[in-house]
This record gives sequence, structure tokens and C-alpha cells, in this order.
Amino acid sequence: MKRVLILDNDADVLDVMKEALTYEGFEARCFGDVNDVIALANDHNPDLFIIDYILNGVNGGELCHQIKSNKRTSNLPVILVSAYPRVLKSLGDYGADDFISKPFDLDDLLERVSRLIDKRKDKNFHVV
Repeated sequence: MKRVLILDNDADVLDVMKEALTYEGFEARCFGDVNDVIALANDHNPDLFIIDYILNGVNGGELCHQIKSNKRTSNLPVILVSAYPRVLKSLGDYGADDFISKPFDLDDLLERVSRLIDKRKDKNFHVV
């Protein structure tokens, strides 16, 4: 089963994403905040991260950068989501594989998640 870790401080968004992903056969685990994103990746061995750009006291873009800068997690796909796409464009993409504006279309989200996971699988990427 393909695992997706979702980091968002909005419980409603977490519920919607988790339900949609679970319905499509993914194992979705949700977190409202995180102290160590690399430890989270090591603990849960995800196939993909979905990270809100603005979290409580944390820049989701920085979490993405940490994932992409770490040798063990650099090949994990990351989708950044935000209701403020202009902010992301002005600050750079932090190495994210994709960006989705809130509010988002669930079918679009599911298609992007599947595409990135399949792309990773095709290239034989894995967490070391």
C-alpha cells in the first residue's frame, strides 16, 4: 500500500485529504505539526509528502527543503499546498515536486499524488 504523509494545521483539510486518499487505496497519515520531518519520514517510510506551506510556527517550504536536502529522503516526492500561491512564487519552491493551490480539486490532488508516486517507482527511488 502506498503511504502518504500529510502535514497541515487545518483539521478539516486533513480529514478531507485523508478520506479521499484512503478511498483511493492509499495509506494516509496526518499530522498537525512536526518537530523533526526527517525522523517522521524514517518512522513512517512514506512514498510521498503533502505539506501545507503555512504551518503553526513552521514554514512548510523549509520542511520540504529539509526533506530534499537529506541524503536519505531527497528522492521522496513533496507536494506543497497553500491558499497563498503568490507567497510561494515570491519565495521559491524549496525543491517541491508540485504545488497545489487551496482550495483544490480532489480529483486533481489524487491524480498528482498517483503520478508522483508512480514516477518515483519507475525511477526505482527509495528511502535508504
